[in-house]
Amino acid sequence: MQVLVDSSVWIEYFRGGNKSDDLDILIDENLIAVNDLILTEIVPFLRLQNKRKLIRLMNSIFKYEMKIDWSQIIEFQSKCLKKGINGVGVPDLLIAQNAIQNRCEIFTLDQHFSLMKNPLNLKLFK
Repeated sequence: MQVLVDSSVWIEYFRGGNKSDDLDILIDENLIAVNDLILTEIVPFLRLQNKRKLIRLMNSIFKYEMKIDWSQIIEFQSKCLKKGINGVGVPDLLIAQNAIQNRCEIFTLDQHFSLMKNPLNLKLFK
């Protein structure tokens, strides 16, 4: 099963941050996945830095198809609000939905996912 790697982890990884070792292991085991939303958050910055090879590599990663169910997104946001979880953006809800649909873990540094874990029954990596 692939691990959906959120843009927060990729940004930290490109900066050589402390989660680099964990991502290196997942890369070596060929367990990483992205989706179009995550690529949309990452690739424009790589283009500005003229990182063509890195863009090609990002685009070659296993990609989960996004099947957006807007009524479910509304339900997710409602569940979060009922639990007092405010400020979760639609992109994070879409990533959560994509992970749930594909029964995979999310590797993220974004605290919104930790907050959404129980109400949405998310599986988080480590």
